[in-house]
Amino acid sequence: MDIINQTNRTMLFEEINPEKLDLITIVGDVKGIDSLSDDKIKEINSQLLVRSFDEFLDKFSPTVYSFFNAANQKVVYMLKKPEGIAEEAISEIRIDQHNDFLKMLFTLIDTKRSQGMTNVDFRFEHLLDMISPKKVMDDIRQVRKEIHYMYGQYEKLDDEDPKKLDMGDKLNAMFEEASANYNNVMAMLPLAIEDIKTRLLLGSSNEEQDAEAVQIGMLTIGESGELKIIEAPKGESTELVLLDESSSNDLAQVFEEDYNSITESPSGYVKDLVVRTFSPLPAVSTDIDLETEVQNYNTYLEFYKTAKDDFVKTVKPLVEKILGVKMFFDQYAVKNKGMAPSLLVTNTKLDMIVKSANIPRLETYLNTVNSKNDFSDTIWFGIVPSVELETAGKVKVTRERFKGNEKIAKQDGNTMESLSMLMQVVKDFKVQIFFSFESGEETTFNNMATAGIDKYIDKCAPLIRKEYSEYAIPCIPNFTVIPKEKSGVVIDSRMVQTENGAQLSKEKEDILKLWIEGVYVGASYVAAGIVAAYQCPEYLKESFKNTSKEFPGVRFDIEAGENSLRAVTTMAKEITGFTNTIKDSINRKNFGFIFSSENAQLQGKDIRRITVYKARSLAASEDGFDSIYKTLVSTYIERILRFQTADFKHENIIKFFSNNPSSQKSMWLAKRGFINSIIHDGDDMNYVIDEKNNLCHIDLIYNGNVKNLEVMITKGTSPVKV
Repeated sequence: MDIINQTNRTMLFEEINPEKLDLITIVGDVKGIDSLSDDKIKEINSQLLVRSFDEFLDKFSPTVYSFFNAANQKVVYMLKKPEGIAEEAISEIRIDQHNDFLKMLFTLIDTKRSQGMTNVDFRFEHLLDMISPKKVMDDIRQVRKEIHYMYGQYEKLDDEDPKKLDMGDKLNAMFEEASANYNNVMAMLPLAIEDIKTRLLLGSSNEEQDAEAVQIGMLTIGESGELKIIEAPKGESTELVLLDESSSNDLAQVFEEDYNSITESPSGYVKDLVVRTFSPLPAVSTDIDLETEVQNYNTYLEFYKTAKDDFVKTVKPLVEKILGVKMFFDQYAVKNKGMAPSLLVTNTKLDMIVKSANIPRLETYLNTVNSKNDFSDTIWFGIVPSVELETAGKVKVTRERFKGNEKIAKQDGNTMESLSMLMQVVKDFKVQIFFSFESGEETTFNNMATAGIDKYIDKCAPLIRKEYSEYAIPCIPNFTVIPKEKSGVVIDSRMVQTENGAQLSKEKEDILKLWIEGVYVGASYVAAGIVAAYQCPEYLKESFKNTSKEFPGVRFDIEAGENSLRAVTTMAKEITGFTNTIKDSINRKNFGFIFSSENAQLQGKDIRRITVYKARSLAASEDGFDSIYKTLVSTYIERILRFQTADFKHENIIKFFSNNPSSQKSMWLAKRGFINSIIHDGDDMNYVIDEKNNLCHIDLIYNGNVKNLEVMITKGTSPVKV
């Protein structure tokens, strides 16, 4: 660990935010140069390298751009900033922890994980309504509560009290968050919807009854002793409000001033809405124009539903990438952090990177970080999600008799051709690429449980028996966050005017619902995440007592013994398992990095998480395909050998493999009993020097299977002593 201090830096070949810098742009022109300067590597790291999910959101600030189209009265959403439109006409929606859609997905993943339920039993609808106006309003109420509490504390303190100044900073931050939406009509719509609903339905004890006119009153005893509720005198009620709610009144003024000063084109209606939302006063306005309010409510609701629908469809591919990155980092769930995984995001599409003009830039970057004896920036793994998977056998429909799925333009996936071009480059720098197929119903656990793995093997055929095959790792199946058939969100019901006031319609056609159409996470993110996590000795130590702090987890074989039941993913189970037929087929073919959602126990405890079933690359072996750890150990040993032999000097190679107790081979053999030992029982290392061709052939033996490694010898000037 003192020579190679990390074996888990991972490169994500994906575009997150086209407005931010990307690897190709930063590397720039590389004509006539073999390596980038240290300053350039430092710049790449400062722009593109992230060590946590929060840092990823911070550096790349994933964004959706929107503008209003007056021609069709709709909101248009785009993942790229639209050109040719005035800056002030474009709204930027940050997709971060505060975004209601992303927040809902995080909650869903965490709840599913804690309950350990399969998709068929999990009640998705209980969490999906988090993006309805009602739930958005609940979040605002919580923010409001915190602002009122903080403001109350702030007012009690003396002006120059340092504590008051600290609270002022916190209040400023809270107001900043609240005010971010003043100019965003879309963000104000849920408030307007709930505000009208609250005022119109104030008289109904529950939403199913008609609302009646409301007049705030007071309880009195009449002259003959009878109980009476009479209308409260206006003057008195206001005085009471001022006495008891002086801080609320002050806050109302603060919000009013804040709105007027920030908003570009103030609206009296929105100003009142902001004040009512963030600082409601106990004075109730009774003069409601019922017809207008009901009409406004229904218009807002329809508009919100359509806009939310369009937003979800646009943002979904971006959200799936964000979830992927979160799942990559989530796999490293340890109390004591050690060799934490890091992610270098190229922030450009794969087909752009593998264009003939750009390949030299990628090669120069990888040559700089992977071909030196300084390993702090070495890239060990790569992630390529969303590789296209065409499936044959769909009937072409000439006439639509029934309403079917709308034909929507498919999101651009990565092609097999782009992937093979990438593999051609990265093999020379020994980067192992985890790739997964495009997300959807075709690539889920459910689908694999019925259809098996043959379509994946067929699709990977062009990558088999190639020089780079051992560096290509197909990851299956993808993870389902929300299944397509359970992805309906009820927004609310339309409102109707009645004789006594207003009520929510009970008619089925008046219930407004949108469909998310399923949300998925590419298996490559989780596969790379778990492999990057178990490189860290601290991670292994939490599940395996016999872990050495001296070695990374390069030789850890997750398929061996109970290893996969100890080093589990953080993903909740999805199905009850694969049939024996499917499992026999997987075991016979030994193909790919396969996840399993099986019933399993370890020391009497149920395993309620998804585990790794196979961890194979596309390198063909006697029993199917080779384990990924063999390539990783081979890369690790070659890098240690290069470092310790000063670039493969003849006499140093002999010393490296000698029986001398201080040789590297002897030291590895002496420490064989650990889960992460470089050489296990049954393993061995031998070498043969080919003097004629200046080559050293190294045989790495894993449980009787031989893997060959070949290095070019640097001749020394002094005679060799054996």
